[in-house]
Amino acid sequence: MIRDQIESRGVSDPLVLKAMRAVPRHAFVPEKFRSQAEADSPLPIGLDQTISQPYVVAAMTELIHPKAGGKVLEIGTGSGYQAAVLAEIGMEVYSIEILELLGMQAKRNLEAAGYTDLYLWIGDGNKGWPEAAPFDSIIVTAAPPRIPQALKEQLKVGGRMVIPVGQSYQELFVITRTEDGWNEETVFPVRFVPMTGEVR
Repeated sequence: MIRDQIESRGVSDPLVLKAMRAVPRHAFVPEKFRSQAEADSPLPIGLDQTISQPYVVAAMTELIHPKAGGKVLEIGTGSGYQAAVLAEIGMEVYSIEILELLGMQAKRNLEAAGYTDLYLWIGDGNKGWPEAAPFDSIIVTAAPPRIPQALKEQLKVGGRMVIPVGQSYQELFVITRTEDGWNEETVFPVRFVPMTGEVR
């Protein structure tokens, strides 16, 4: 999976590759889909949500320039897989899931896989986690129609946010906070579930 789906497409950060090898994706996939856990595709995790394909998880993780000890906010815990990858790198992980049942399942998945030193919260990710801000990086795993201002403001200067944006057509954006504001660049087209809650 790592060689054929991730390294072959240009992901080269050694921390990301090591974490992707270490985290068992099958532990974050419903039992009936576990035979497909290493497939190059998203998979259903219930409640009309999905776990992203391995390449997208790796690429988004690489785009935040992760480092051990960095403080990261994830919007959309889902099954907990992305949070586990970030934790495996050694980041301080804060993750928000708006769907309570999914958030509870993610907590069980993470604990069963040995990832217990994370901060998980059920709530509206559009608002971020102001009490824990600022963050070195933010990863958003659902697509809002526009970039929530609250999330931009919770980045440290020099911090990076990776976020899919759009409705029928989506682009992956990288937002970097500067001394004077924010730089925005697009990376590639993506397809994520819509972000719910109140976009501000």
